[in-house]
Amino acid sequence: MAFDLHMALVIAAAAVATYATRIGGYILITTMKRIPPRMEAALAAVPAAVLTTLVAPAFFTGGWDSKLALLVALLVGLRISHTWMLIAAWLVVMGWRHTIGM
Repeated sequence: MAFDLHMALVIAAAAVATYATRIGGYILITTMKRIPPRMEAALAAVPAAVLTTLVAPAFFTGGWDSKLALLVALLVGLRISHTWMLIAAWLVVMGWRHTIGM
């Protein structure tokens, strides 16, 4: 495979853009004396948004075992700790694959 200068420049530009957005957010937050309530609410919503972007594709493109495991994880996670949520989802997927097969 030959070296492609155009691809290397695209990768470098993406790296610079990623770094700039990360360091820009850090600089913006550290220069503020007080974080406005709307910004604090937006920052508090980020973990849920990231989790949704990770889980939604698995739910809509995965098989029935994935869908069932995610639903069980949701129900268990609403009542019990996150460790038990993970264990319950894993047991559902493994049980489904063992009994029904994949």
